[in-house]
Amino acid sequence: MTGFTISGLLDAPLVQQAVRIWTSGGWAMIALAINALVLFSIGFHMWLGLRGRGFRTPEKKWRRQIQKPEERRGRVGALIDFALEANDLDGVRKRFAELRGIELAPIGRDLRFMKRAVGTAPLLGLLGTVTGMLATFQGLALGSGGQKTMDMIAGGISEALITTETGLVIALPGLFFQYRLARERERYDNFLAHVETACMQHLHASRLDAGRGRDPEESS
Repeated sequence: MTGFTISGLLDAPLVQQAVRIWTSGGWAMIALAINALVLFSIGFHMWLGLRGRGFRTPEKKWRRQIQKPEERRGRVGALIDFALEANDLDGVRKRFAELRGIELAPIGRDLRFMKRAVGTAPLLGLLGTVTGMLATFQGLALGSGGQKTMDMIAGGISEALITTETGLVIALPGLFFQYRLARERERYDNFLAHVETACMQHLHASRLDAGRGRDPEESS
């Protein structure tokens, strides 16, 4: 097994070709790289956060946790404990409104930021296209038809095309990623609404059973 080194990776022909293509895009590639880093960092942070919310827990399991406090585990169990500590329907409603403010509002804010980053990527690519075409026209205007002129024209055209392509390569997967995260947020919101209804039904039934002198566990 051959040793792996960073210098060996940087000397690889594919990496060197990628670096040449990247640097030929001009200064706009730096802005595109920052935009992509921010876009996908926020996206993966939201994705990991949503996966940890526990809203994919089977309904049968979390309904049982509502009925059986001793079986409450994890994020969903803590959510149910927090909601049912209110001990009245209005309090449960307020607890879930608070949960939505804490859990969903930051996700909505990040999704709006992602949307702006997705829209910014092709605009940055277009800006690079404009600067590349300006460099091309400058080469045509100042050159005398020699090799230097051809290099200036080729560099300008390369910059124009690469920045346009890079902007689209960032924007398209970013758009699908944002759509996927928005759907996951909607599913989590629906999950909270579903659990809220179940908690209120359980609390209402427990009060009726207590008024009749029955053990709430027997009616579950």
